[in-house]
Amino acid sequence: MTDSKSRETRNELGVVAATYGRVAARYADKFLNELDGKPLDRALLDVFVADVRARGGRVADLGTGSGQIARYVNDRGVPAVGIDIAPGMIDEARVRHPGIPFEAGDFTRLSTPDGAFAGLTAFYAIVHLTRAELRPAFAEARRVLAPGGPLLLAWHVGDQTGRPDDFLGDSCPISWNFFPTDAVVAAIESAGLAVEVRVERAPYPGEHTSTRGYVMARRR
Repeated sequence: MTDSKSRETRNELGVVAATYGRVAARYADKFLNELDGKPLDRALLDVFVADVRARGGRVADLGTGSGQIARYVNDRGVPAVGIDIAPGMIDEARVRHPGIPFEAGDFTRLSTPDGAFAGLTAFYAIVHLTRAELRPAFAEARRVLAPGGPLLLAWHVGDQTGRPDDFLGDSCPISWNFFPTDAVVAAIESAGLAVEVRVERAPYPGEHTSTRGYVMARRR
């Protein structure tokens, strides 16, 4: 992936959906079991699951991709639904995780009623947004969260845009935007969510060489 410093790119959502749809099976092959090698991700998800299980209700995994986060949550006794903008990814997730519901949808404009979910996960779901699009996306997350519900977010930390020359063997017309942690926290808080945890980690072996950021926030 080539990185361009401070050159943020706006992605057309239809192009994002089509790009992921073309590589859906290869994406699932690559990332389906990625949590096996990510102990911090698992630990944060375990805290999240315990929180939601104590209050009851269903979790939505936003930008679910091939569904590995939804599966992790669901396997630990909290019902989960995966939502992704790419119908091809949804089709692949349904094949890989029968028994878990997956829906095509834009997590920045959900058709879900207010307060429908006890918790939300969003691992790298914001990478195709711009900084200006973060606050509206988090406001939508707040809308669909039940009072007291947590949001667990992960993203690439930085101030650049990355575009690979090749995306899993296919052409790549989309870019990945990285965000400083302070900018993500500010967008979350301005959308009306209270940030409780913020963590950064170095990349694990085999990952793209970017710092990973995590935030746990809550609808008060």
